[in-house]
Amino acid sequence: MSERFTADVEARLRHEMAQIIAKYPDDRSALLPMLHLIQSEDGYVSPRGIALCSDVLSLTRAEVSAVATFYSQYRRRPNGEYNVGVCTNALCAVMGGDIIWEKLSEHLGIGHDQTTADGKITLEQLECNAACDYAPVIMVNWEFFDNQTPASALELVDKITAGEDIAPTRGADKVHTFKEISHVLAGFEDGHVDEGPAAGPESLVGLRYARERGWSAPQAVGEEQK
Repeated sequence: MSERFTADVEARLRHEMAQIIAKYPDDRSALLPMLHLIQSEDGYVSPRGIALCSDVLSLTRAEVSAVATFYSQYRRRPNGEYNVGVCTNALCAVMGGDIIWEKLSEHLGIGHDQTTADGKITLEQLECNAACDYAPVIMVNWEFFDNQTPASALELVDKITAGEDIAPTRGADKVHTFKEISHVLAGFEDGHVDEGPAAGPESLVGLRYARERGWSAPQAVGEEQK
């Protein structure tokens, strides 16, 4: 990879960075979405991306790198086109997440944070995805695939390898690439925000019970005096 962006690419990135910065009262607060913007271009937080962020925000490269290495969503080497994350935390693990992880790792021939030779898939062992009611869960580019089994997980990665579109259980109509999703995380809408269901019946059981029984949330202290 070149040590610098081409002039046209750098001009485009600087323009989008300016749009991001305009959303914040302090310029340096824009660093997190700017790092996602770099990933949308290079597929990871590249050295040239760090240099550009450093220049735009008047930060040292060490300061930018310190942020990029702290958060797990930022990659320090090229990521696959699809990031396949298998939750192996508590509930997902006991519901089969550990077995799914082992099967996928063996099938793809890679381990945690490694990428297949064709660049299609980076495999990641994830902590809790806050979707325990659908355990075991896999996330592909941060889209949910609920109630997985070893067989369904293998079918999922085979479809990715074959170049087929895959549809999450909840969310967008199809999973978009790591670079495309990174551009959304940088703050640029892609028009897919209202696609698909956001919450399934398992997540709404408590709300349904409350409505059936006429329950309401308790008032905060002092609220009843207003």
